[in-house]
Amino acid sequence: MGKTSEINFKISLDDKQIPEKIEWKASDSGKDYKETKSIMLSMWDHEDKNAMHIDLWTNDMRLDEMDAHFFQTLLTIADTYQRATKSEIVMPEMRKFCEALADKISAAEKAKNKK
Repeated sequence: MGKTSEINFKISLDDKQIPEKIEWKASDSGKDYKETKSIMLSMWDHEDKNAMHIDLWTNDMRLDEMDAHFFQTLLTIADTYQRATKSEIVMPEMRKFCEALADKISAAEKAKNKK
């Protein structure tokens, strides 16, 4: 067997079980824990043929940060899909989708701020 690597998460919860602090560390990095405000982890259960997800964020994560995290994640998923399948179809469509969604969110924010 080759090299083994670990990624560890430490989640500090408030009294309502909401994440107050999220930290992570990769054994390969050689660094101590690093703080983050959000994680989205997706795993494939090949036996049940089902995706499993862990999505956590802290209360102090701003809406603009969440928007950026989602859009960057969507584009990363499309890029990964393209590399894994060699399909050239998904990435351009996903970019169009993300741009349209960003425009809608921006318009909704502007309308909300006018009130």
